[in-house]
Amino acid sequence: MSVPERLLLHTCCGPCLIAPYYQLKEEGVEVTAFWYNPNIHPYTEYKLRLEALRDFAAQEPIKLFQRDEYGLREFVANVAKQIDDRCEYCYATRLEATAKLASEQGFDAFSTTLLYSRYQKHERIVEIADAMAEKYQVPFFYRDWRPLWEEGIRLSKESGMYRQKYCGCIFSEEERYLRRKQ
Repeated sequence: MSVPERLLLHTCCGPCLIAPYYQLKEEGVEVTAFWYNPNIHPYTEYKLRLEALRDFAAQEPIKLFQRDEYGLREFVANVAKQIDDRCEYCYATRLEATAKLASEQGFDAFSTTLLYSRYQKHERIVEIADAMAEKYQVPFFYRDWRPLWEEGIRLSKESGMYRQKYCGCIFSEEERYLRRKQ
């Protein structure tokens, strides 16, 4: 797909938004960020990430839709029997909400900053996003933002943005601590 004029960009956090946003802005794309991340835990982490995004959106300025729903119980209930495959639920939940909102609000396309992270399951994100695009009849704008990884780190540090140390869910936090312990 060609570069859309108006893009709804699911945003997992400010540090993952900063480099893709500047690239899209240079290309003339009107970016609207969408915060919906009920997977992020604990609550203090959730609030830190949301505040960092709000601050960046206000600074630029970027229009920001917020579905501010801390969802520990629902998230855990949906992944408890498949903890090792939890990302599937996580991606689907957030991408479906994004595609639905993009369709309802008349955006030209939707995408996600999850495509910026070196640590996410890139191909699976694309597959789920394509399915949601079909379901909600709104194009999915694919862009591999992983090459911007170092630039995003530099930009977010220069701006003094809060930078998280794990993906977001309670299980990814556990994995981080277990890796450090080893």
